Amino acid sequence: MANSPVISAKNVWKLFGPNPKRYLAQMPEGHSFDAIRADGYIAGVKDVSIDVGRGEMLVIMGLSGSGKSTLVRCLSRLHDITGGTIDVDGQDIMSLSEKELIELRRSKMGMVFQSFGLLPHRTVLENVAFPLEMRGQDRHERRERALEVVKLVGLEGREEYFPRELSGGQQQRVGIARSLAIEPDIWFLDEPFSALDPLIRREMQDEFLRLQEMLGKTIVFITHDFDEALRLADRIAIMKDGAVEQCDTPDKIVMNPATEYVRKFTEEIDKARVVTAGAIMQPVNGAMPEGNGVRSNTSLRDLAKILVNDSRENLPVTGQDGDITGVLNRQVALDVLFEAD
Repeated sequence: MANSPVISAKNVWKLFGPNPKRYLAQMPEGHSFDAIRADGYIAGVKDVSIDVGRGEMLVIMGLSGSGKSTLVRCLSRLHDITGGTIDVDGQDIMSLSEKELIELRRSKMGMVFQSFGLLPHRTVLENVAFPLEMRGQDRHERRERALEVVKLVGLEGREEYFPRELSGGQQQRVGIARSLAIEPDIWFLDEPFSALDPLIRREMQDEFLRLQEMLGKTIVFITHDFDEALRLADRIAIMKDGAVEQCDTPDKIVMNPATEYVRKFTEEIDKARVVTAGAIMQPVNGAMPEGNGVRSNTSLRDLAKILVNDSRENLPVTGQDGDITGVLNRQVALDVLFEAD
């Protein structure tokens, strides 16, 4: 990445057991997840190295027990790690005192979890203002900021409602507003929409994408839903047994799975929905194709009509600025579209 990462995790371990640091120091290199478990320990996070760039949305996926929630709790130091390092904005968070850690969370980190955790006897506005109250902010200032983020998440007019008077989707919006109230640079979200019904979940994803476009936060988002990951992610990290099997853009993960586990994890995905013209374009070699081009960020599914009806062997591919960045071979694209061998 061009910019230095906001979060940088290097060789991070989180072991659960009687004496994890001592065990890790003596553990043979390459010890498997099952071998570690046979020794009486659980590898919640197993030798993970991952960076998150500024303004990036990294989605972490995996089956239940794969380590995704444990990893996020390590990145925010809700768990102390057993080995490795985690830097946030160049600062080793394991070296921070409790006071410094609290200040880091209060000033830079927002967290949203699956359980809304709202205070039942406080109104929407009071719930949203609560972290500002904990920070010791002036009553008038925190009310103004709370009103601002309540409007941002689409709950204007419901400021005096109590949580019990809200739908599940509205309660989740309050949770999101509460985490946004402190204006975090980094946002951790652990399956925030999984308790919602599909229609509300889709609406919340749309709202979330709108907020991200406006605010440009650095986001680590956990989900077990591949469709949700594909809608939201700049990159996806797929975990198994505490380790990251692959971390890459959605189209590269679907087109070039790094392991058999990732291949099986993604085999039901309609590749044409994920793969874009830019992902399979080739360099311009020789004469530039004439005629209209296609945008590099358009999925092959959305280009289906053009690909079927356009007889050109190669189609020009343009970037956001309209300049040609490569060519799309029509037959290669059709093979992906129809999943030809």
